[in-house]
Amino acid sequence: MKIMNVIVVYDHTRQKILMCRRSKDPYKGKLNFVGGKLEPGENSEAAAYRELREETGITKQDISLVHLMDMVYHTYRIQIEVYAGKLNREVKVSGEENELLWLDAHGDFEDMSRFAGQGNIAHIIEMIRDDIDNILI
Repeated sequence: MKIMNVIVVYDHTRQKILMCRRSKDPYKGKLNFVGGKLEPGENSEAAAYRELREETGITKQDISLVHLMDMVYHTYRIQIEVYAGKLNREVKVSGEENELLWLDAHGDFEDMSRFAGQGNIAHIIEMIRDDIDNILI
């Protein structure tokens, strides 16, 4: 099974969520969380922090990630591990692969013409909103 991760990053005030505009398929041009694939022999948490650093410049010192949930797509043999965290302070983000944007955390994330993942982004954000004080510590 192929294992990938997505990382939901809130700014230090919990008012903004970091998204990227995908530069390639699938979902080219749509907004998505940052993330990527686990490398052989890599543990899940290390992969999440590595992908976050590579795609945004955010380091383990800037954020504490919580492993929120996993989504398994058996017919596609894919597992997506979902991590979430809040920045400890204001951090300048930069990425080379995808354009990075901060969106209003209280916005509507259900528009599938705008967001990747066939509704998964809205679902993940709602799961965080339901228990935000315990998840984003």
